[in-house]
Amino acid sequence: MTNGDYPWEPPLAGSEVEHLTGALDRLRTTFRWKADDLDAAGLRTRIGASSLTLGGLLKHLAAAEDYMFATKLSGEPIGAPWDATGWDGSKDWEYTFSSAANDTPVQLYALWDGAVERSRARLDAALAKGGIDQLVHLSWPDGRHASLRRLVCDLIEEYGRHTGHADLLREAVDGLVGEDPPAGWHPRTRTP
Repeated sequence: MTNGDYPWEPPLAGSEVEHLTGALDRLRTTFRWKADDLDAAGLRTRIGASSLTLGGLLKHLAAAEDYMFATKLSGEPIGAPWDATGWDGSKDWEYTFSSAANDTPVQLYALWDGAVERSRARLDAALAKGGIDQLVHLSWPDGRHASLRRLVCDLIEEYGRHTGHADLLREAVDGLVGEDPPAGWHPRTRTP
């Protein structure tokens, strides 16, 4: 096994930042693999009474990425592409799940891929500027501010929860199972 075969693997013995960002990237990659290369029907598949879909999870996690590393990190508005929808992240997170049914697979994959790219750039810039211990814009009513470490850990938790959902949903779509993508895996986006 070489790192080139599994570039999403966190280091075996790295720094705290390398381990936190490595854990986040591994979850991102596993989630994207579970949601990868599906048509509209696959992205809209539900299990039982749950309204969760892989398309809804793609859109929700894209919103979580932008909200975490724009609004919570620096106080910036959530921005494009969300501002065009009138959704600003301040309420009604159900919108991110339910509105995905109106989006094509190409739109959903591009939305998630773009959000992750923006998040990586924002996180890298913040780490270079002030490290993992720096305080961020997000604050509690008593005035205490969260650290950048807290934001990264919160996003790891969000991906952990929803990657588990994606495991079940993807297995229901076409039987795909497994903990990690196969060696050399790269995202594919099925076109209509």
